[in-house]
Amino acid sequence: MPPVGRLTRDQATLVFDGDCGFCSTAVRWLEGSLPAFPRAIPHQWAVLEELGLTTHEASDQVWLVARDRNGILHQYGGHLAVSVLLRHQPAFGWRFLGILLDTPPFSLAASIGYRLIARYRYLLPGGTPACRVGAGSD
Repeated sequence: MPPVGRLTRDQATLVFDGDCGFCSTAVRWLEGSLPAFPRAIPHQWAVLEELGLTTHEASDQVWLVARDRNGILHQYGGHLAVSVLLRHQPAFGWRFLGILLDTPPFSLAASIGYRLIARYRYLLPGGTPACRVGAGSD
């Protein structure tokens, strides 16, 4: 995974589904729990073209979009977005968890777990029918 710059509000953006109560609650919790946190913006409000994302991609999973030291744009979706977010935390425990999420065989389990949560997020606490991902977007 290419290194990205620091996860500051100026250099990185976390794109999530703002219509989903579960997603919004999860982002608010992470923002309050993690000291290094990028700018978080619902995909419905983001200028997706500037982030190199389509509406379909942005509605399907969370994205972390960041520029490296050379200004190159890097996009991480789903469990990899969470992995990169955690890898940039000052506390060892969060960084270690972030590394695990991107290390086989844990990365496979993280990917499957993320996809299950994304698919059924409307059934989770805070979820609403608006959280349901369309059948064609999984």
